[in-house]
Amino acid sequence: MPLASRPLCAQFRSERAQPTRYNALRQTLLAMLATNVLAVTCGLTPLQAAEEAVTHSFLGVGKANEVVIIGEDNAQLWHYPVPASDGWVLPNGNVLLAVYPTAEYPGGGVIEVVPKTNEVVFRYQGQQSEISTAIKHEDGSYLIAELGPKPRVIVVAADGTLLKETPLACQKENAHMQTRMLRVLPNGNFLAPHLLDFAVKEYNPETGDVLNVFPTDDRGRDKRDWPFTAIRLENGHTLIGCTNGNRVIEVDGEGTIVWSVSNEDLGEPILDDACGVQRLPNGNTVITSYHATGDRVKLCEVTRDKKVVWRYSGMNAGFHHFQILTTNGEPVQPNTWK
Repeated sequence: MPLASRPLCAQFRSERAQPTRYNALRQTLLAMLATNVLAVTCGLTPLQAAEEAVTHSFLGVGKANEVVIIGEDNAQLWHYPVPASDGWVLPNGNVLLAVYPTAEYPGGGVIEVVPKTNEVVFRYQGQQSEISTAIKHEDGSYLIAELGPKPRVIVVAADGTLLKETPLACQKENAHMQTRMLRVLPNGNFLAPHLLDFAVKEYNPETGDVLNVFPTDDRGRDKRDWPFTAIRLENGHTLIGCTNGNRVIEVDGEGTIVWSVSNEDLGEPILDDACGVQRLPNGNTVITSYHATGDRVKLCEVTRDKKVVWRYSGMNAGFHHFQILTTNGEPVQPNTWK
């Protein structure tokens, strides 16, 4: 046994009378044992063994790969032939997609698909240039971010009836770069990353007023830290994927960066257009590399101390966004921090 493990074993023996702490230590020891076994039997370094011990299944969306679900064995379980910006596997098993402009959806669109049959049970045709975001509410309505001359967030009923409209305060010259992964906060406010504005803005959905702004140009705009994904975490911080800047930052309520990760931190050029980001319940962060091609890493999971513990190199191109569905056979719960 490695020397570093011996104090942990002594602590394990002394705390068997405290079930909660005992079970936590037990899981730590089991993980260490699994890593050591893999390292010995497969001829791996401990770091490689740790990565081998983590498996994920996920939904991936983008332009080149279109829409896929990949299993924990890296096998492709499902493919749907539309280019998509945003996507979710819903609680009912259907897949919700924000579709890029196509011949069928010239202004972009939103669809809900039944994977077993590929039946489309909801369809919305974009009214402007593009659609970047789709979210389904518990009441069955759909939130949609629509880009163009009048960038806006709309909520439509299942029959397509417009229920609400909120304008977005962002640049209007480049529709594609107006906003990407807009999200709804627990209090109902909208959190919108505006790429060319170099800012994530929090909106009052009733008035459209901007309540807070989190800039991403602290390194200078030449670094192209365009915010693509913005996620409000349980601790009130905001996690932001900064696309071409090849970094992810976490800011507090004042906009101060309290954590970040970049290629310099990882010691390898693994991040290449960090578009989609997801914070897992274990505190780790999964990041896309949208520009990655060939056998380069398309997704990686990074710990708080900036160690890569999982990477996915399949498919021929990267993903705009994704949703981690399971980890080592267990569903990811909760599954909204993406």
